[in-house]
Amino acid sequence: MSDLTTVELLWLEGRIENRIRFGQPVSEKIIDGQRRVLSFASGSIFAFVRWTSNDFGTVLSRVDILRAVAAGQRYSTVPCVSPGGESLLRLSGWQKVERVLQFVDAVEALDINPADAAPDYWHHVHNRLSVNETPRPYTRARHQAWLLRRRRGL
Repeated sequence: MSDLTTVELLWLEGRIENRIRFGQPVSEKIIDGQRRVLSFASGSIFAFVRWTSNDFGTVLSRVDILRAVAAGQRYSTVPCVSPGGESLLRLSGWQKVERVLQFVDAVEALDINPADAAPDYWHHVHNRLSVNETPRPYTRARHQAWLLRRRRGL
């Protein structure tokens, strides 16, 4: 097992859309016009959005915010992610996925890359949305506190 986490992306118009909403891949391999593979370094955070439909409508809407793992670390398995990742958020159903994407947009509106936001914030968003409650917004003060904790190794 390498220290890279790979994500296989597939796009079939009107049927399947697997995409990365945020995150900084270290490499990309284009297989063909509809498939590509992205690789993430261990410790990096990314959002993986999956959507599938059939002739009758949407079959699957899911968002996973994951932290890429190093060799030997524990991880959760996620389809199309090898080997898997540390799950910070995992929600399904279009309404919840849409709400997560709105919170991602709100973090970006602060000029903060969502991949750099505090991982515990994504846990908070997961926990609150899981029970149909409203998460607290991410703030610059919370981000500064996270950066200070990370610098000090806490």
